[in-house]
Amino acid sequence: MHFTEELRQATEHSWELSLKHPFVLGIVQGDLPLEKFKYYILQDIYYLKHYGKVHALAAAQADDFSHTALLAKKAQLTAQAELTVHEEHAKILNITEDEMENFRPAPTAYAYTSHLYRAALSGSFAQTIAAMLPCYWLYADIGKTYEHATPKEPIYQKWIETYASEWFQSSTQEQIDLLNHIVATATVAEKEKIKEQFVIAKEYELAFWEMAYQEEKWLSEQTPVVQP
Repeated sequence: MHFTEELRQATEHSWELSLKHPFVLGIVQGDLPLEKFKYYILQDIYYLKHYGKVHALAAAQADDFSHTALLAKKAQLTAQAELTVHEEHAKILNITEDEMENFRPAPTAYAYTSHLYRAALSGSFAQTIAAMLPCYWLYADIGKTYEHATPKEPIYQKWIETYASEWFQSSTQEQIDLLNHIVATATVAEKEKIKEQFVIAKEYELAFWEMAYQEEKWLSEQTPVVQP
């Protein structure tokens, strides 16, 4: 059994909850309110900015220069994806410059990106790759699981097609293969640390859906000030 298969089994329950989360099913069925998707896109733009930077950190960690080159390329593609998401969705979802300038990440988005930085700055190369992998793998799985869905909302149809695409599936497989390769000589203790990074990141992926579905706010933003 490949190491990544062990990781997938370790997160089976969380994975199923992600595939069947109301936010995801709302996209698949086409009945998710666009305001919730707009909220998600704003949070995702924030996430992708930091996700791209973590790719660059991973590239610097790699001993094998071919891995450095691969991750540097992925960092660039992630940055381009962030710009594309902004440009394509801003008009459709009426995202204004003011909303972008005054954007504040939700607690879950902030915590998830913080986890990625922690993996990259305090862990090994393998731990960084493991922390990044759930984002690739889950989205690829959603794309393949629902590739034949036909939501009437065009923006949802395109979202599914993006993650079902051969390009994204191939990019995901590259990351899976990379992790399996670099853990081949890892000790049992090292593998446990790598696994922990993956499991935590996968929990944050599930939490990201819930965050978007509930349009999560910081506690101070939803609790009124009690006058004396």
